[in-house]
Amino acid sequence: MKGESILIRLFFEHIYYNFNRVVFQRMIKYKRVLLKLSGESLMGSQGFGIDPEMLSHYAKQIKELQEMGVQVAVVIGGGNIFRGLQAKASGIERVQGDYMGMMATVINGMAIQSALEGIGVYTRLISAIEMKQIAEPYIRRRATRHLEKGRVVIFAAGTGSPYFTTDSAAALRANEINADVILKGTRVDGIYSADPEKDPDATKFKQLTFTKVIALGLNVMDMTAFTLCKENNLPIIVFDINEENNLIRIIRGEEVGTLVEG
Repeated sequence: MKGESILIRLFFEHIYYNFNRVVFQRMIKYKRVLLKLSGESLMGSQGFGIDPEMLSHYAKQIKELQEMGVQVAVVIGGGNIFRGLQAKASGIERVQGDYMGMMATVINGMAIQSALEGIGVYTRLISAIEMKQIAEPYIRRRATRHLEKGRVVIFAAGTGSPYFTTDSAAALRANEINADVILKGTRVDGIYSADPEKDPDATKFKQLTFTKVIALGLNVMDMTAFTLCKENNLPIIVFDINEENNLIRIIRGEEVGTLVEG
């Protein structure tokens, strides 16, 4: 009898889990997303490195999306550790500096992976530069399969080539995995006519076309990344990643931040 009661309980738990999953999937607008985070976002109030609180904050938000049935890929920068563009001031050759920046993104990717797995999220860290001991090499079909199995995929080491930013890596990977949207998390709640942290009169845009962004000279992503999204009709949402529940609201189709499309 005890064994039967356990089986009955597990049966109803299975039904409840799948019912909730179906309900969530009907509520979501985007089924597969690429989340772009800057390395600086991991610093928090620190001037360098990784703030454990920020790491935990992002991991919990990503887990919430994954539990809703959203397929999540992540690209994170390395500016909290080293920027390739800093190399010149250090006397380091540009190409060498860019590779050093790629290594910084791998460190951040490992940190995000550890934080996610610490709260029960299955992940795969995929590097554009081969390093077998810590990450899988980038193979598009394998990365897509991981997403289909519900694993969070973390793309590290940029594109694997110098002269390309992590914005370009995000645009490239998002197009390759057929993501529905790029979610670019920033410190501000969208795209403004000027830097809102410097200009109190800056006005926020709720929605823009790719052509309008170019005409106004707005800084959304670097031009290589932006052009890649424009040519493939891949929408971009720029939003405040630090605001609680913003990611979930976007997935549900609410107006959050600024949408660039068309």
